[in-house]
Amino acid sequence: MRRLRILVWHIHGSYLNCLVQAPHDFYLPIKEGRPEGYGGRGRTFTWPSNAIEVEANRVRDLELDLIICQTPKNYFEDRYEILSEEQRHLPTIYLEHNTPKGHPTDTKHPVDDPNVLLVHVTHFNRLMWDSGQCRTRVIEHTAIPRPGITWTGRLPKGVVVVNGLLRRNRVAGYDVWQAVRGRVPLDLMGMDSEQIGGLGDFPQEELLAREADYRFFFNPIRYTSLPLAVVEAMMVGLPIVALATTELPTVIVDGVNGFVSNDLDYLVNRMWMLINDRAKAERLGANARATAQKRFGLSRFIQDWNAAFREAVNS
Repeated sequence: MRRLRILVWHIHGSYLNCLVQAPHDFYLPIKEGRPEGYGGRGRTFTWPSNAIEVEANRVRDLELDLIICQTPKNYFEDRYEILSEEQRHLPTIYLEHNTPKGHPTDTKHPVDDPNVLLVHVTHFNRLMWDSGQCRTRVIEHTAIPRPGITWTGRLPKGVVVVNGLLRRNRVAGYDVWQAVRGRVPLDLMGMDSEQIGGLGDFPQEELLAREADYRFFFNPIRYTSLPLAVVEAMMVGLPIVALATTELPTVIVDGVNGFVSNDLDYLVNRMWMLINDRAKAERLGANARATAQKRFGLSRFIQDWNAAFREAVNS
């Protein structure tokens, strides 16, 4: 397809860094102080040259083909602040990263417009949201392969990577993490993790290199989309231990590429199994990597997005 000129706000850095691998020009608006959505080329990733920063007050001067919104603020406020009237009528995609925050089945999506293509990141999300009149697609995650980073499992403990774990509380499984870390050696990484005894946030390459030394990856999150951190850990070759919620039971096969259950006692026992049996952890981690490469490959992700772009601009 032809190369498109796409405006997209910086909302989720890990996801955006994958999205801009597609062969299009992505314009990232910036503001002084880099407030929410205006962070441009984030500092913890290596960005390709087609991720182009543009001052927010210059966006009106751009010739664009497509707008991607990712939050209600993008759609209901930012569009009206930085886009021209003509640009606001351009083909628009709303990329929904999250599960419904209200009632899990009866929450109406904030965007209800047949002219907007609503892209969900998991089939579970599309199932749960009331997407109204919007046309919908599912584009599952990807993770950029890091050939130089592979699992060693030399540390007999697990790693948890969640941003804002305390702030997101029960949704992100703060209480689950607290309960399990008292029974199993676990390290926590991610934004704001230092305030609750974690190791902090790291640039992407360093984060994955650190993860590779842990015996397993534990995901305590109760209710969210499939965490991109899980997919990234699988690509590195870590076996996954996780709650059997949202999309995860379709990704983790218990005893094959990790362990998945809503029984914390069961999960704790399996964590100790992985700590005490490095060879088993290595086998499950190799299976996790194979799952990630097959289901969450970058080429599939780009093909899916190109199909969505084609639908949006041709509708």
